[in-house]
Amino acid sequence: MELRPYQLEAVLAAQQHVRTHPSADAPLIVIPTGGGKTPVIATLCRDAVRAGQRVLVLAHVKELLGQTTDKLRQIAPECPVGIYSAGLGRKQLHAAVTIASIQSIHRQAHRLGRVDLVLIDECHLVPPGGEGMYRKFLASAREINPALRLIGLTATPYRMKSGPLCGPNQMFRSICFEIGVRELIEQGYLSPLVTTTSARSVDTSQLRVVRGEFAQRDVERLVDTEAIVRAACTEVVEATRDRQGTLLFAASIAHAHHIQTALREHHGVGCGLVSSQTPGAERDRTIAAFRRKELKYLANVSVLTTGFDAPHVDCVALLRPTMSAGLYYQMCGRGLRVASGKRDCLVLDFAGNIARHGPIDGLWKDPPKPRRAPAVTKLCPSCEELIAGGCRICPHCGFEFPPSATQLRAVPDEGLIVSSVDGPLLPHQYEVINVWYSVHVKSVPTGVQGVRARRSMRVTYLTRDGRTFSEWVCCEHPPGWYPRLCAERWWAMRGPAGQAMPTDAEALVALGQAGQLREPVRITVRWQPGSRFCRIVAPVFIRTTNTTAAGEVRS
Repeated sequence: MELRPYQLEAVLAAQQHVRTHPSADAPLIVIPTGGGKTPVIATLCRDAVRAGQRVLVLAHVKELLGQTTDKLRQIAPECPVGIYSAGLGRKQLHAAVTIASIQSIHRQAHRLGRVDLVLIDECHLVPPGGEGMYRKFLASAREINPALRLIGLTATPYRMKSGPLCGPNQMFRSICFEIGVRELIEQGYLSPLVTTTSARSVDTSQLRVVRGEFAQRDVERLVDTEAIVRAACTEVVEATRDRQGTLLFAASIAHAHHIQTALREHHGVGCGLVSSQTPGAERDRTIAAFRRKELKYLANVSVLTTGFDAPHVDCVALLRPTMSAGLYYQMCGRGLRVASGKRDCLVLDFAGNIARHGPIDGLWKDPPKPRRAPAVTKLCPSCEELIAGGCRICPHCGFEFPPSATQLRAVPDEGLIVSSVDGPLLPHQYEVINVWYSVHVKSVPTGVQGVRARRSMRVTYLTRDGRTFSEWVCCEHPPGWYPRLCAERWWAMRGPAGQAMPTDAEALVALGQAGQLREPVRITVRWQPGSRFCRIVAPVFIRTTNTTAAGEVRS
Protein backbone atom coordinates (compact mmCIF):
# COMPACT_ATOMS: atom_id res chain seq x y z
CA MET A 1 0.00 0.00 0.00
CA GLU A 2 1.50 3.32 -1.12
CA LEU A 3 1.01 6.34 1.13
CA ARG A 4 -0.37 9.57 -0.23
CA PRO A 5 2.19 12.40 -0.30
CA TYR A 6 0.79 14.15 2.77
CA GLN A 7 0.59 10.87 4.70
CA LEU A 8 4.26 10.25 3.99
CA GLU A 9 5.04 13.80 5.10
CA ALA A 10 3.16 13.18 8.35
CA VAL A 11 5.18 10.02 9.03
CA LEU A 12 8.48 11.76 8.29
CA ALA A 13 7.56 14.79 10.40
CA ALA A 14 6.65 12.63 13.41
CA GLN A 15 9.83 10.58 13.12
CA GLN A 16 11.96 13.71 12.80
CA HIS A 17 10.24 15.22 15.85
CA VAL A 18 10.93 12.11 17.93
CA ARG A 19 14.60 12.13 16.89
CA THR A 20 15.17 15.81 17.67
CA HIS A 21 13.00 16.49 20.75
CA PRO A 22 13.09 15.15 24.32
CA SER A 23 10.73 12.36 25.32
CA ALA A 24 8.55 14.76 27.31
CA ASP A 25 7.76 16.68 24.09
CA ALA A 26 5.01 14.53 22.56
CA PRO A 27 3.91 15.61 19.06
CA LEU A 28 0.48 15.70 17.48
CA ILE A 29 -0.47 14.76 13.90
CA VAL A 30 -3.61 16.49 12.60
CA ILE A 31 -5.33 14.93 9.56
CA PRO A 32 -9.02 15.59 8.78
CA THR A 33 -11.72 12.96 9.11
CA GLY A 34 -11.54 10.76 6.02
CA GLY A 35 -7.97 11.86 5.27
CA GLY A 36 -6.47 8.54 6.34
CA LYS A 37 -4.87 8.58 9.79
CA THR A 38 -4.85 4.76 9.94
CA PRO A 39 -2.22 4.25 7.17
CA VAL A 40 -0.02 6.78 8.99
CA ILE A 41 -0.38 4.79 12.23
CA ALA A 42 0.36 1.52 10.45
CA THR A 43 3.49 2.95 8.80
CA LEU A 44 4.80 4.35 12.09
CA CYS A 45 4.27 0.90 13.64
CA ARG A 46 6.09 -0.85 10.81
CA ASP A 47 9.10 1.48 10.90
CA ALA A 48 9.38 1.23 14.70
CA VAL A 49 9.26 -2.59 14.62
CA ARG A 50 11.94 -2.66 11.94
CA ALA A 51 14.07 -0.54 14.30
CA GLY A 52 13.63 -3.19 17.02
CA GLN A 53 10.98 -1.36 19.07
CA ARG A 54 7.67 -2.47 20.61
CA VAL A 55 4.60 -0.39 19.81
CA LEU A 56 1.21 0.09 21.46
CA VAL A 57 -1.72 1.67 19.60
CA LEU A 58 -4.49 2.97 21.85
CA ALA A 59 -8.06 3.75 20.79
CA HIS A 60 -11.44 3.96 22.47
CA VAL A 61 -13.75 2.06 20.08
CA LYS A 62 -13.40 -1.41 18.58
CA GLU A 63 -13.99 -0.14 15.03
CA LEU A 64 -10.73 1.84 15.20
CA LEU A 65 -8.89 -1.23 16.50
CA GLY A 66 -10.08 -3.29 13.55
CA GLN A 67 -9.21 -0.60 10.99
CA THR A 68 -5.68 -0.25 12.35
CA THR A 69 -5.13 -4.02 12.41
CA ASP A 70 -6.29 -4.40 8.80
CA LYS A 71 -4.11 -1.53 7.53
CA LEU A 72 -1.04 -2.77 9.39
CA ARG A 73 -1.45 -6.22 7.85
CA GLN A 74 -1.67 -4.61 4.40
CA ILE A 75 1.37 -2.36 4.88
CA ALA A 76 3.57 -4.73 6.88
CA PRO A 77 2.31 -8.33 6.84
CA GLU A 78 5.59 -9.39 8.47
CA CYS A 79 4.81 -7.44 11.70
CA PRO A 80 3.37 -9.59 14.52
CA VAL A 81 0.16 -7.96 15.75
CA GLY A 82 -1.81 -8.61 18.93
CA ILE A 83 -5.20 -7.21 19.95
CA TYR A 84 -6.19 -6.51 23.54
CA SER A 85 -9.88 -5.65 23.77
CA ALA A 86 -12.64 -7.07 25.92
CA GLY A 87 -15.18 -5.97 23.29
CA LEU A 88 -13.44 -8.09 20.66
CA GLY A 89 -12.74 -10.99 23.02
CA ARG A 90 -8.98 -10.81 22.41
CA LYS A 91 -6.25 -10.51 25.06
CA GLN A 92 -2.90 -10.73 23.29
CA LEU A 93 -0.09 -8.87 25.02
CA HIS A 94 3.21 -10.20 23.68
CA ALA A 95 3.34 -9.18 20.00
CA ALA A 96 5.68 -6.52 18.60
CA VAL A 97 2.61 -4.35 17.96
CA THR A 98 -0.30 -4.38 20.39
CA ILE A 99 -3.53 -2.66 19.36
CA ALA A 100 -5.70 -2.09 22.41
CA SER A 101 -8.72 -0.26 23.77
CA ILE A 102 -7.77 2.03 26.62
CA GLN A 103 -10.71 0.75 28.67
CA SER A 104 -9.29 -2.79 28.60
CA ILE A 105 -5.57 -2.17 28.98
CA HIS A 106 -5.25 0.83 31.29
CA ARG A 107 -4.46 -1.42 34.30
CA GLN A 108 -2.27 -3.87 32.37
CA ALA A 109 0.95 -1.88 31.79
CA HIS A 110 3.12 -4.26 33.82
CA ARG A 111 1.64 -7.35 32.14
CA LEU A 112 2.28 -5.74 28.75
CA GLY A 113 5.94 -5.11 29.57
CA ARG A 114 8.37 -2.68 27.99
CA VAL A 115 6.91 -0.48 25.23
CA ASP A 116 8.98 2.02 23.23
CA LEU A 117 6.29 3.90 21.31
CA VAL A 118 2.64 4.64 22.15
CA LEU A 119 0.28 5.97 19.46
CA ILE A 120 -3.07 7.39 20.56
CA ASP A 121 -5.76 7.59 17.89
CA GLU A 122 -8.55 10.18 18.27
CA CYS A 123 -6.47 11.76 21.02
CA HIS A 124 -8.83 14.74 21.35
CA LEU A 125 -10.82 12.38 23.61
CA VAL A 126 -8.00 12.30 26.17
CA PRO A 127 -9.21 14.36 29.17
CA PRO A 128 -7.31 17.66 29.66
CA GLY A 129 -6.25 16.87 33.22
CA GLY A 130 -6.73 14.64 36.23
CA GLU A 131 -5.82 10.99 36.64
CA GLY A 132 -7.77 9.38 33.84
CA MET A 133 -7.13 6.01 32.21
CA TYR A 134 -4.65 7.36 29.64
CA ARG A 135 -2.51 9.17 32.21
CA LYS A 136 -2.52 6.27 34.66
CA PHE A 137 -1.46 3.84 31.96
CA LEU A 138 1.30 6.12 30.62
CA ALA A 139 2.63 6.72 34.13
CA SER A 140 2.88 2.95 34.70
CA ALA A 141 4.44 2.36 31.27
CA ARG A 142 7.10 5.01 31.95
CA GLU A 143 8.03 3.26 35.18
CA ILE A 144 9.10 0.36 32.97
CA ASN A 145 10.62 2.49 30.19
CA PRO A 146 11.38 6.14 31.09
CA ALA A 147 12.36 6.78 27.44
CA LEU A 148 8.86 5.90 26.16
CA ARG A 149 7.77 8.08 23.21
CA LEU A 150 4.20 9.24 22.64
CA ILE A 151 2.53 10.43 19.41
CA GLY A 152 -1.10 11.53 19.10
CA LEU A 153 -3.35 11.62 16.04
CA THR A 154 -6.58 13.54 15.67
CA ALA A 155 -8.80 15.41 13.25
CA THR A 156 -9.85 17.95 15.87
CA PRO A 157 -6.91 19.54 17.75
CA TYR A 158 -9.22 21.50 20.02
CA ARG A 159 -11.51 20.85 22.97
CA MET A 160 -14.60 23.03 23.16
CA LYS A 161 -14.36 23.38 26.95
CA SER A 162 -10.60 23.53 27.55
CA GLY A 163 -9.10 24.90 24.33
CA PRO A 164 -6.21 23.57 22.19
CA LEU A 165 -4.84 20.07 22.73
CA CYS A 166 -1.24 21.30 22.58
CA GLY A 167 0.54 23.45 25.14
CA PRO A 168 3.38 23.52 27.67
CA ASN A 169 1.32 21.81 30.38
CA GLN A 170 -0.61 19.47 28.08
CA MET A 171 0.02 15.82 27.26
CA PHE A 172 0.97 16.93 23.72
CA ARG A 173 3.34 19.88 23.36
CA SER A 174 3.15 20.80 19.67
CA ILE A 175 1.72 19.89 16.27
CA CYS A 176 4.41 18.28 14.11
CA PHE A 177 2.18 17.92 11.04
CA GLU A 178 -1.18 19.35 10.01
CA ILE A 179 -3.17 19.47 6.81
CA GLY A 180 -6.61 20.99 6.38
CA VAL A 181 -9.95 19.90 4.97
CA ARG A 182 -9.90 22.38 2.13
CA GLU A 183 -6.41 21.33 0.98
CA LEU A 184 -7.48 17.69 0.77
CA ILE A 185 -10.71 18.58 -1.06
CA GLU A 186 -8.68 20.64 -3.54
CA GLN A 187 -6.28 17.73 -4.05
CA GLY A 188 -9.15 15.27 -4.56
CA TYR A 189 -8.59 13.17 -1.43
CA LEU A 190 -11.81 14.28 0.29
CA SER A 191 -15.31 14.76 -1.04
CA PRO A 192 -16.63 18.32 -1.40
CA LEU A 193 -19.35 19.33 1.07
CA VAL A 194 -22.36 21.30 -0.11
CA THR A 195 -25.16 22.60 2.04
CA THR A 196 -28.54 24.19 2.13
CA THR A 197 -29.93 25.14 5.50
CA SER A 198 -33.40 23.77 6.00
CA ALA A 199 -36.45 25.99 5.68
CA ARG A 200 -37.57 24.22 8.85
CA SER A 201 -34.55 25.08 10.99
CA VAL A 202 -35.32 25.38 14.69
CA ASP A 203 -34.59 28.56 16.61
CA THR A 204 -32.25 27.85 19.52
CA SER A 205 -32.22 31.34 21.02
CA GLN A 206 -34.21 30.23 24.08
CA LEU A 207 -32.11 27.17 24.89
CA ARG A 208 -30.11 27.15 28.13
CA VAL A 209 -26.37 26.43 27.93
CA VAL A 210 -24.95 24.12 30.61
CA ARG A 211 -21.17 23.56 30.79
CA GLY A 212 -20.62 24.72 27.24
CA GLU A 213 -23.45 22.74 25.60
CA PHE A 214 -27.18 23.21 25.10
CA ALA A 215 -29.20 21.69 27.94
CA GLN A 216 -30.26 18.20 26.85
CA ARG A 217 -33.86 18.44 28.07
CA ASP A 218 -34.32 21.80 26.35
CA VAL A 219 -33.01 20.35 23.09
CA GLU A 220 -35.31 17.35 23.27
CA ARG A 221 -38.37 19.54 23.91
CA LEU A 222 -37.39 21.78 21.02
CA VAL A 223 -36.72 19.26 18.25
CA ASP A 224 -38.72 16.17 19.25
CA THR A 225 -42.26 17.16 18.33
CA GLU A 226 -44.39 15.30 15.82
CA ALA A 227 -44.73 18.33 13.55
CA ILE A 228 -41.01 19.11 13.49
CA VAL A 229 -39.95 15.48 13.00
CA ARG A 230 -42.45 14.88 10.18
CA ALA A 231 -41.50 18.12 8.43
CA ALA A 232 -37.79 17.40 8.72
CA CYS A 233 -38.15 13.84 7.45
CA THR A 234 -40.14 15.07 4.46
CA GLU A 235 -37.37 17.49 3.59
CA VAL A 236 -34.67 14.84 4.03
CA VAL A 237 -36.47 12.39 1.71
CA GLU A 238 -37.03 15.06 -0.93
CA ALA A 239 -33.39 16.17 -0.81
CA THR A 240 -31.93 12.65 -0.99
CA ARG A 241 -33.87 11.02 -3.80
CA ASP A 242 -30.72 10.69 -5.93
CA ARG A 243 -28.27 10.04 -3.08
CA GLN A 244 -26.76 6.79 -1.84
CA GLY A 245 -26.62 6.97 1.95
CA THR A 246 -27.88 9.40 4.58
CA LEU A 247 -26.77 9.68 8.20
CA LEU A 248 -29.19 11.40 10.57
CA PHE A 249 -27.93 12.79 13.89
CA ALA A 250 -30.68 12.86 16.51
CA ALA A 251 -30.88 14.64 19.87
CA SER A 252 -31.97 11.62 21.94
CA ILE A 253 -32.90 7.97 21.63
CA ALA A 254 -36.61 8.84 21.65
CA HIS A 255 -36.01 11.44 18.95
CA ALA A 256 -34.17 8.85 16.82
CA HIS A 257 -37.06 6.39 17.19
CA HIS A 258 -39.54 9.08 16.12
CA ILE A 259 -37.39 9.84 13.04
CA GLN A 260 -37.27 6.14 12.19
CA THR A 261 -41.06 5.82 12.56
CA ALA A 262 -41.78 8.93 10.48
CA LEU A 263 -39.61 7.76 7.61
CA ARG A 264 -41.22 4.31 7.61
CA GLU A 265 -44.88 5.29 8.10
CA HIS A 266 -45.08 8.51 6.09
CA HIS A 267 -42.53 7.84 3.34
CA GLY A 268 -42.31 4.06 3.12
CA VAL A 269 -38.53 3.92 3.51
CA GLY A 270 -36.50 1.87 5.94
CA CYS A 271 -34.23 3.55 8.46
CA GLY A 272 -31.72 1.86 10.74
CA LEU A 273 -31.09 3.09 14.26
CA VAL A 274 -28.05 2.74 16.51
CA SER A 275 -27.58 4.21 19.97
CA SER A 276 -25.86 3.45 23.26
CA GLN A 277 -28.75 1.09 24.07
CA THR A 278 -28.48 -0.94 20.85
CA PRO A 279 -27.10 -4.45 21.56
CA GLY A 280 -23.70 -5.03 20.02
CA ALA A 281 -24.75 -7.74 17.57
CA GLU A 282 -27.76 -5.73 16.38
CA ARG A 283 -25.61 -2.63 16.00
CA ASP A 284 -23.08 -4.53 13.87
CA ARG A 285 -25.85 -5.96 11.65
CA THR A 286 -27.47 -2.55 11.17
CA ILE A 287 -24.21 -0.81 10.28
CA ALA A 288 -23.24 -3.66 7.93
CA ALA A 289 -26.60 -3.37 6.14
CA PHE A 290 -26.09 0.37 5.76
CA ARG A 291 -22.59 -0.12 4.37
CA ARG A 292 -23.97 -2.66 1.86
CA LYS A 293 -26.56 0.00 0.87
CA GLU A 294 -29.44 -2.23 1.93
CA LEU A 295 -30.45 0.67 4.18
CA LYS A 296 -30.40 4.17 2.71
CA TYR A 297 -31.04 5.98 6.02
CA LEU A 298 -29.33 5.47 9.36
CA ALA A 299 -30.28 7.45 12.47
CA ASN A 300 -27.93 7.56 15.44
CA VAL A 301 -27.46 9.26 18.79
CA SER A 302 -23.82 10.27 19.37
CA VAL A 303 -22.35 6.88 18.39
CA LEU A 304 -21.28 7.41 14.76
CA THR A 305 -19.16 10.51 15.26
CA THR A 306 -15.77 8.73 15.49
CA GLY A 307 -14.48 5.38 14.29
CA PHE A 308 -17.27 5.00 11.71
CA ASP A 309 -16.25 4.51 8.10
CA ALA A 310 -18.89 4.41 5.35
CA PRO A 311 -17.41 6.24 2.32
CA HIS A 312 -20.66 6.20 0.33
CA VAL A 313 -22.39 8.58 2.78
CA ASP A 314 -23.39 11.53 0.60
CA CYS A 315 -25.87 13.25 2.91
CA VAL A 316 -25.59 14.20 6.57
CA ALA A 317 -28.69 15.54 8.32
CA LEU A 318 -28.02 17.56 11.47
CA LEU A 319 -31.32 17.24 13.35
CA ARG A 320 -29.86 18.45 16.65
CA PRO A 321 -28.12 21.67 17.65
CA THR A 322 -24.74 21.69 19.36
CA MET A 323 -22.44 24.28 20.88
CA SER A 324 -19.47 21.89 20.49
CA ALA A 325 -17.25 22.73 17.53
CA GLY A 326 -15.71 19.26 17.79
CA LEU A 327 -19.06 17.44 17.61
CA TYR A 328 -20.18 19.67 14.72
CA TYR A 329 -16.98 18.82 12.83
CA GLN A 330 -17.26 15.09 13.53
CA MET A 331 -20.88 14.97 12.33
CA CYS A 332 -20.11 16.78 9.07
CA GLY A 333 -16.91 14.78 8.66
CA ARG A 334 -18.82 11.52 8.20
CA GLY A 335 -19.46 12.62 4.61
CA LEU A 336 -15.93 13.65 3.66
CA ARG A 337 -14.70 10.31 2.31
CA VAL A 338 -14.46 9.74 -1.44
CA ALA A 339 -16.40 6.85 -2.99
CA SER A 340 -17.40 5.50 -6.39
CA GLY A 341 -20.32 7.42 -7.88
CA LYS A 342 -20.19 10.08 -5.17
CA ARG A 343 -19.92 13.66 -6.46
CA ASP A 344 -20.22 15.45 -3.11
CA CYS A 345 -21.90 15.25 0.30
CA LEU A 346 -24.97 17.30 1.15
CA VAL A 347 -25.16 18.65 4.71
CA LEU A 348 -28.75 19.40 5.75
CA ASP A 349 -28.69 21.61 8.83
CA PHE A 350 -31.96 21.74 10.77
CA ALA A 351 -30.51 23.39 13.88
CA GLY A 352 -28.45 26.43 12.89
CA ASN A 353 -25.10 24.70 13.41
CA ILE A 354 -23.47 26.13 10.28
CA ALA A 355 -24.52 29.64 11.24
CA ARG A 356 -23.29 29.03 14.79
CA HIS A 357 -19.86 27.60 13.98
CA GLY A 358 -19.01 28.57 10.41
CA PRO A 359 -16.98 26.52 7.86
CA ILE A 360 -15.55 23.31 9.29
CA ASP A 361 -12.06 24.08 7.95
CA GLY A 362 -11.83 27.26 10.01
CA LEU A 363 -13.02 26.03 13.41
CA TRP A 364 -9.62 26.09 15.12
CA LYS A 365 -7.94 28.79 13.04
CA ASP A 366 -10.31 31.68 13.68
CA PRO A 367 -13.46 30.41 15.41
CA PRO A 368 -16.48 32.57 14.56
CA LYS A 369 -18.47 34.04 17.39
CA PRO A 370 -21.69 32.10 18.02
CA ARG A 371 -24.59 33.68 16.22
CA ARG A 372 -28.21 32.85 15.63
CA ALA A 373 -29.95 33.80 12.43
CA PRO A 374 -33.27 35.61 12.87
CA ALA A 375 -36.45 33.56 12.56
CA VAL A 376 -39.03 34.89 10.10
CA THR A 377 -41.62 32.08 10.06
CA LYS A 378 -42.77 29.26 12.32
CA LEU A 379 -44.81 26.10 12.09
CA CYS A 380 -48.12 25.75 13.91
CA PRO A 381 -48.00 22.42 15.82
CA SER A 382 -51.78 22.15 15.66
CA CYS A 383 -52.58 22.60 11.95
CA GLU A 384 -48.97 22.38 10.61
CA GLU A 385 -49.27 25.61 8.66
CA LEU A 386 -46.34 28.01 8.26
CA ILE A 387 -47.23 31.43 9.64
CA ALA A 388 -45.43 34.69 10.38
CA GLY A 389 -42.80 34.44 13.11
CA GLY A 390 -44.34 37.26 15.13
CA CYS A 391 -47.82 35.68 15.42
CA ARG A 392 -48.86 34.64 18.93
CA ILE A 393 -52.16 33.09 17.71
CA CYS A 394 -52.40 30.93 14.56
CA PRO A 395 -54.78 32.62 12.07
CA HIS A 396 -55.77 29.20 10.66
CA CYS A 397 -56.77 27.25 13.77
CA GLY A 398 -56.51 29.67 16.70
CA PHE A 399 -53.63 27.85 18.44
CA GLU A 400 -51.89 30.14 20.98
CA PHE A 401 -48.10 29.95 21.02
CA PRO A 402 -46.15 30.03 24.28
CA PRO A 403 -43.42 32.71 24.54
CA SER A 404 -40.64 30.25 23.68
CA ALA A 405 -42.36 28.78 20.63
CA THR A 406 -40.29 26.89 18.11
CA GLN A 407 -39.57 29.16 15.16
CA LEU A 408 -38.61 28.14 11.67
CA ARG A 409 -36.63 29.98 9.04
CA ALA A 410 -37.98 30.17 5.51
CA VAL A 411 -34.77 31.61 4.04
CA PRO A 412 -31.80 29.22 3.80
CA ASP A 413 -28.62 30.28 5.54
CA GLU A 414 -25.97 31.26 3.00
CA GLY A 415 -23.07 30.27 5.28
CA LEU A 416 -20.49 27.90 3.80
CA ILE A 417 -19.82 24.45 5.24
CA VAL A 418 -16.28 24.55 3.76
CA SER A 419 -14.46 27.76 2.88
CA SER A 420 -14.68 28.59 -0.82
CA VAL A 421 -11.71 27.25 -2.78
CA ASP A 422 -11.48 30.49 -4.72
CA GLY A 423 -12.47 32.62 -1.73
CA PRO A 424 -10.32 34.23 0.97
CA LEU A 425 -7.05 32.45 1.74
CA LEU A 426 -6.56 30.68 5.03
CA PRO A 427 -3.96 32.05 7.48
CA HIS A 428 -0.40 31.49 6.20
CA GLN A 429 -1.70 30.53 2.74
CA TYR A 430 -0.48 32.38 -0.34
CA GLU A 431 -1.36 32.51 -4.03
CA VAL A 432 1.67 31.76 -6.22
CA ILE A 433 2.29 33.76 -9.42
CA ASN A 434 5.81 32.59 -10.32
CA VAL A 435 8.35 29.86 -9.45
CA TRP A 436 12.16 29.90 -9.91
CA TYR A 437 14.64 27.02 -9.73
CA SER A 438 18.39 27.20 -9.01
CA VAL A 439 21.26 25.02 -7.78
CA HIS A 440 22.14 25.65 -4.15
CA VAL A 441 25.47 24.66 -2.57
CA LYS A 442 25.59 24.56 1.22
CA SER A 443 28.76 26.15 2.52
CA VAL A 444 31.21 24.07 4.59
CA PRO A 445 32.29 25.68 7.90
CA THR A 446 35.81 27.12 7.88
CA GLY A 447 38.45 24.63 9.02
CA VAL A 448 36.36 21.51 8.40
CA GLN A 449 38.29 19.05 6.23
CA GLY A 450 37.13 16.10 4.15
CA VAL A 451 33.47 17.15 3.93
CA ARG A 452 31.95 17.51 0.46
CA ALA A 453 29.38 20.24 0.09
CA ARG A 454 26.19 18.57 -1.20
CA ARG A 455 24.10 20.42 -3.72
CA SER A 456 20.35 20.79 -3.68
CA MET A 457 17.73 22.54 -5.76
CA ARG A 458 16.39 25.78 -4.35
CA VAL A 459 12.78 26.50 -5.27
CA THR A 460 11.60 30.09 -4.80
CA TYR A 461 7.93 31.06 -4.89
CA LEU A 462 6.72 34.58 -5.67
CA THR A 463 3.29 35.29 -4.18
CA ARG A 464 0.66 37.73 -5.35
CA ASP A 465 1.36 40.05 -2.42
CA GLY A 466 5.03 40.33 -3.47
CA ARG A 467 6.55 37.99 -0.87
CA THR A 468 9.03 35.22 -1.67
CA PHE A 469 9.43 31.87 0.09
CA SER A 470 12.03 29.19 -0.59
CA GLU A 471 12.44 25.47 -0.03
CA TRP A 472 15.35 23.13 -0.77
CA VAL A 473 15.03 19.77 -2.53
CA CYS A 474 17.97 17.62 -1.37
CA CYS A 475 18.11 15.12 -4.23
CA GLU A 476 21.86 14.40 -3.80
CA HIS A 477 21.67 13.18 -0.18
CA PRO A 478 22.12 9.42 0.41
CA PRO A 479 19.02 7.19 0.19
CA GLY A 480 17.24 6.75 3.52
CA TRP A 481 18.41 10.08 4.94
CA TYR A 482 15.60 12.39 6.08
CA PRO A 483 16.39 15.20 3.54
CA ARG A 484 16.41 12.63 0.71
CA LEU A 485 13.08 11.16 1.86
CA CYS A 486 11.58 14.67 1.85
CA ALA A 487 12.97 15.21 -1.65
CA GLU A 488 11.37 11.98 -2.85
CA ARG A 489 8.04 13.04 -1.37
CA TRP A 490 8.39 16.42 -3.12
CA TRP A 491 9.17 14.67 -6.43
CA ALA A 492 6.15 12.36 -6.05
CA MET A 493 3.89 15.42 -6.16
CA ARG A 494 5.79 17.47 -8.78
CA GLY A 495 7.68 15.11 -11.10
CA PRO A 496 6.47 13.58 -14.39
CA ALA A 497 4.50 10.38 -13.84
CA GLY A 498 6.57 7.22 -13.95
CA GLN A 499 9.92 9.02 -14.03
CA ALA A 500 12.55 8.50 -11.32
CA MET A 501 13.85 11.53 -9.45
CA PRO A 502 17.23 12.75 -10.74
CA THR A 503 20.01 12.47 -8.18
CA ASP A 504 21.85 15.43 -9.68
CA ALA A 505 20.72 18.93 -8.67
CA GLU A 506 21.53 20.45 -12.07
CA ALA A 507 19.38 17.87 -13.85
CA LEU A 508 16.50 18.58 -11.48
CA VAL A 509 16.83 22.33 -12.04
CA ALA A 510 16.84 21.77 -15.80
CA LEU A 511 13.51 19.94 -15.55
CA GLY A 512 12.03 22.82 -13.60
CA GLN A 513 13.30 25.47 -15.97
CA ALA A 514 11.94 23.45 -18.91
CA GLY A 515 8.45 23.49 -17.38
CA GLN A 516 8.33 19.74 -16.75
CA LEU A 517 7.56 20.00 -13.00
CA ARG A 518 4.08 20.64 -11.63
CA GLU A 519 3.90 24.09 -10.07
CA PRO A 520 1.38 24.99 -7.36
CA VAL A 521 -1.01 27.91 -7.59
CA ARG A 522 -1.30 28.05 -3.81
CA ILE A 523 0.99 27.12 -0.92
CA THR A 524 0.75 27.05 2.87
CA VAL A 525 3.76 28.35 4.80
CA ARG A 526 4.59 27.01 8.27
CA TRP A 527 7.39 28.63 10.26
CA GLN A 528 9.76 26.49 12.27
CA PRO A 529 9.55 27.43 16.01
CA GLY A 530 12.43 29.70 16.97
CA SER A 531 13.84 29.73 13.45
CA ARG A 532 13.94 32.05 10.47
CA PHE A 533 13.25 29.11 8.16
CA CYS A 534 9.82 27.92 7.01
CA ARG A 535 8.29 24.82 5.45
CA ILE A 536 6.19 24.85 2.30
CA VAL A 537 3.30 22.41 2.80
CA ALA A 538 -0.08 21.52 1.27
CA PRO A 539 0.58 22.75 -2.29
CA VAL A 540 -2.53 23.17 -4.44
CA PHE A 541 -1.99 22.54 -8.14
CA ILE A 542 -5.45 23.51 -9.45
CA ARG A 543 -7.90 26.25 -8.59
CA THR A 544 -11.14 24.28 -8.66
CA THR A 545 -11.68 20.55 -8.46
CA ASN A 546 -14.21 17.89 -9.21
CA THR A 547 -13.74 14.50 -7.59
CA THR A 548 -14.65 11.64 -9.90
CA ALA A 549 -15.68 8.13 -8.94
CA ALA A 550 -12.08 6.97 -8.92
CA GLY A 551 -10.93 9.87 -6.79
CA GLU A 552 -9.22 11.53 -9.78
CA VAL A 553 -8.96 15.31 -9.60
CA ARG A 554 -9.85 17.33 -12.65
CA SER A 555 -9.80 21.06 -13.19
